Amino acid sequence: MPTFAAPDGTTLAYRVLGSGTPVVCLPGGPMRDAAYLGDLGGLAAHRSLLVLDLRGTGASAEPEDPDTYRCDRQVGDVEALRAHLGLESLDLLGHSAGASLAMRYAATRPQRVGRLALITPSARSVAFEQTPGQRRHSIARRAAEPWHAAVAAAYEEIAAGRATSAAWAALAPMYYGRWDDTAKAHHATESAQRNARAARGYNSEGAFDPPRTRAELAAVTAPVLVLAGELDWITPPDVAAAIAALFPDAHTVAQHGASHYPWIDDPGAFTETVAKFLS
Repeated sequence: MPTFAAPDGTTLAYRVLGSGTPVVCLPGGPMRDAAYLGDLGGLAAHRSLLVLDLRGTGASAEPEDPDTYRCDRQVGDVEALRAHLGLESLDLLGHSAGASLAMRYAATRPQRVGRLALITPSARSVAFEQTPGQRRHSIARRAAEPWHAAVAAAYEEIAAGRATSAAWAALAPMYYGRWDDTAKAHHATESAQRNARAARGYNSEGAFDPPRTRAELAAVTAPVLVLAGELDWITPPDVAAAIAALFPDAHTVAQHGASHYPWIDDPGAFTETVAKFLS
């Protein structure tokens, strides 16, 4: 894997998949080995994907200062990758918590962004997160699923402040449009791929300034795609539309039957939408 140096000297690695004009891909988790993105449902057949392992994940080194795991402090890592690649601007794709980093980069360096694809983005950086009532509504939409009762009960334990690892684990089916063998295999990789210490730092105090970010995104003139999963309980389509409305030139696509990992739920539909936007 090729590497480059972050501003603080931390060695960061990225995968190169496919060929053609590059798209820098930022993983979520937060702070999960970018291997979970795979080739984004075949998107690598259309563009060269430069898939970054954020500091302390995958093949990237851990920093000396753990405070640099904070989302806003990783913006410099993305800028260092741009400089390393010798590009005037980046086409940028961020998934989930990685979209928070992508938005922060765009907000602070709008001239460095060519196109911006936000895939089932976390809304934390702009303070559009879901209320418990909205979460319950998303769970209720899937009442016909055989796992629904277990998921609903687990969420109530979490909402009541009695979260356990078992309760969080029970929620796994909600992240996929179909809880089949493919989804289960994808989910099974999560615990080994995620840096828990780094994840706590990523969203820690000071990482986000939502009013400032919302104001700054209004100056991002690059075309923006906000892709939502129709069934996503993290960022449902109405929240994705609210995020899109922060940009001057953005549109929202709600992928039918998909949840938080739309390239797993329907690779063909996902690739068609994103490749068309990036073309």
